[in-house]
Amino acid sequence: MTVKDLQSLPDRSGHFGEFGGMFVPETLMTPLRELSEEYDKARQDPAFQAELDGLLADYCGRPTPLYYAERLTEKLGGAKVYLKREDLLHTGAHKINNAVGQVLLAKRLGKKRIIAETGAGQHGVATATVCARFGMECVVYMGAVDMERQALNVARMRLMGAEVRGVEAGQRTLKEAVNEAMRDWVATVETTHYILGSALGAHPFPMMVRDFHRVIGTEAREQILAKEGRLPDMLVACVGGGSNAIGLFHPFLGDEKVRMIGVEAGGDGIIPERHAARFQGGKLGVLQGTKTWLLANDDGQIELTHSVSAGLDYAAVGPEHANLQSLGRAEYTYATDKEALEAFRELAQTEGILPALETSHAIAYVCKVAGSMPKSDIIVVSCSGRGDKDVAQAAKYLLGEDALKPTS
Repeated sequence: MTVKDLQSLPDRSGHFGEFGGMFVPETLMTPLRELSEEYDKARQDPAFQAELDGLLADYCGRPTPLYYAERLTEKLGGAKVYLKREDLLHTGAHKINNAVGQVLLAKRLGKKRIIAETGAGQHGVATATVCARFGMECVVYMGAVDMERQALNVARMRLMGAEVRGVEAGQRTLKEAVNEAMRDWVATVETTHYILGSALGAHPFPMMVRDFHRVIGTEAREQILAKEGRLPDMLVACVGGGSNAIGLFHPFLGDEKVRMIGVEAGGDGIIPERHAARFQGGKLGVLQGTKTWLLANDDGQIELTHSVSAGLDYAAVGPEHANLQSLGRAEYTYATDKEALEAFRELAQTEGILPALETSHAIAYVCKVAGSMPKSDIIVVSCSGRGDKDVAQAAKYLLGEDALKPTS
């Protein structure tokens, strides 16, 4: 497959090679086709793009900086490390790019009720934010376990008027939240748009979410050329569903000398039910509307997953990532919980930046490899979100159980 072929995917049926598609109940086929048709119209409409660009700039805070992490670079002793600062966007993560784009689509479709799923809470916050901005009803589904470890984001959603519905089924994390959101959408599709939060699910969601996040890579490409006069040697991003990673990677697909590294959640190590690294022992299957790599047992049942980062704690990966991996255009590795927490501390203490625990997985990989690379090499890493939401959890692990208690 040529680079041009890669950049033109998905095909009309929503496939990235053998991955992707629309594996959904018949009741959702019509709304998905309507959404696909409306999106095709919208992306060719200069007025839609102008409104989106205006909101991304004036409301969300684009462009985000490409920051040279000088002290981290010096400490690692090798390649120059640049951070694409998506954490500086309104709401604190890249998720707002997609939420803004999809709420504008919902307006075009005449839908006034919005639903979403969320794991770490960043997509839920972004969805609640755009619903407040446009005066729409908002319901966010969130696993009960994730609500406990991301209580700050639950409060943020509710303060902006969203209803947060806790999900008690199964593992009570992201997969179950997606299940409940899809059930809601089946029952209310006439009035409701589902703002799916990552580059997964049935077509056209993987394509749409990627396109709304391509601004990350487009900006990064222009910025590194302006700063260094050349393209980077390596791109690094964490991968749960894979939205921030595909947003960074896609504008560089034609630059074959630029390596692209996705970092999954290694949890407690590659032990069944103790990680969420789909390319480490996963298999091809169908989950929640798409054909992709996922974690399942020999009977085809979805395995439990684990990660210290709620946003990476998911059993499947976006279909475009599965295709890039199968073709060898992108590489996928993992970082463990321990490595991510240490990377959280490293970035905080060398650069004064608290990264999200999701982002910390990407930082952990950079900390492993940068020192062995030539000093002339350049790494661009997606700083996909800020770590305010993770402070209590990180402090517990890094500073001890009493870290947040007042001193006597």
